[in-house]
Amino acid sequence: MGDKKQKTKTKKSQHQKQTPQSQAEKTAPRTLTPEVGAALFEDARSRLVDVFKALDIHPDAQSRLMQPSLSLQVSIPIRMDDGSLKAFPAWRVQYDTSLGPAKGGVRFHPDVNQHEVTTLSFWMAVKCAVVGLPYGGGKGGVQVDAKSLSSLERERLARGYIRAIADIMGPDRDIPAPDVNTDATVMGWMIDEYEHIVRAQAPAAITGKPLPLGGSPGRVAATGRGALKVLDLWAEREERKPEETTVAVQGFGNAAYHFARLASERGYRVVAVSDSSGAIYNADGLDIEKAKEDKTKHGKLADSKTGKLLNGEELLTLEVDVLALAALENQIHCDNVDEVKAGAILEIANGPLTSDADQSLAQRDVLVLPDVLANTGGVIVSYFEWLQNRAGEKWSESEVNERLDLLLGKEASKVLKRAEMESITYRQAAYRQGIERIAEAIMARGNCQDSR
Repeated sequence: MGDKKQKTKTKKSQHQKQTPQSQAEKTAPRTLTPEVGAALFEDARSRLVDVFKALDIHPDAQSRLMQPSLSLQVSIPIRMDDGSLKAFPAWRVQYDTSLGPAKGGVRFHPDVNQHEVTTLSFWMAVKCAVVGLPYGGGKGGVQVDAKSLSSLERERLARGYIRAIADIMGPDRDIPAPDVNTDATVMGWMIDEYEHIVRAQAPAAITGKPLPLGGSPGRVAATGRGALKVLDLWAEREERKPEETTVAVQGFGNAAYHFARLASERGYRVVAVSDSSGAIYNADGLDIEKAKEDKTKHGKLADSKTGKLLNGEELLTLEVDVLALAALENQIHCDNVDEVKAGAILEIANGPLTSDADQSLAQRDVLVLPDVLANTGGVIVSYFEWLQNRAGEKWSESEVNERLDLLLGKEASKVLKRAEMESITYRQAAYRQGIERIAEAIMARGNCQDSR
């Protein structure tokens, strides 16, 4: 592994000098309080400064891109199973819709707040543009401990959320999808509620639905599959064989599990995975399916016998070729970045690195395959679902996977090539590709002072 890692670093120094991003004030958050959420948004949009300078973006377009176009806060009253009434704060944000209707998931999590949802919608706007989708950025969230709810309470909450945002959503305006603690079942409740409200069949109003309601084959594994495609393209450019590449995965939710499973099948040596209970490690490679069985049976990875038990922080410090971050935001920050020993980072989660950590890794020649490229598989297949719903078609899973491979392969290759040609980081290349496309759409609409 050592010789291969040295070869990778030599190549990086030849074609990709790591130019640090501008950054917001350093933060090392643990719990996403409103104050931390505000810092998260400032940290995220601070990355735009270098992009604006590099691309000479028109000042009017810059102003548009620094703020969301719509932000809605609502309160969702729910009758609980014990007869009590609880009201849950919730949000829906549309960041920019110059390229098309807003697109983005809805998460149920106790740390959700307006700033976090705004940040996530910003990232969605960028990532949709990076891979050339006709979408803007959207995101939603409900501040709730979803695991404490019964199934009936979750359904009431999902339906209540749709009633609260129905006026600003729809197939041509804003299309929700699954996110943290929401899944196809929740999307099924949501589309049913929306169709009752509009008195019409409108399957394209929500993606990530169950298959009988117009969901697309391949959607569940799409984020993990897309991340693997980006990893494959990078490995190919680095002349690195999968069987010679070790991977540690932070997380074991939907995206992380499917990525780990598919990567292992491809030949990568997945040596560690984790959940909230801890991590398991096997230097020879984990049996991902057995780990999944154990987690399903026991409810946590810590009880799995497939590997040595580690804590979550130890996983981040493993000496591996690739560290795949597939949990939540801000997992690597100024307090723990110096402990990271991986040769490269793959961002499957949204915003797992703070900008100061990103800069620190760049100075150490640790490559980062950014979230706005690496986790676009989910939204790409959501786009395919939207297309199928609007056309009244049903594609096979193999067709969906083939289309995902072609679209993401083309757009990701552009990013990797741009980074090499301009001697910038992969993140800078991805942001330039996305922001360039959004800014061009803003200018083409004629709402700037000139039309250069």
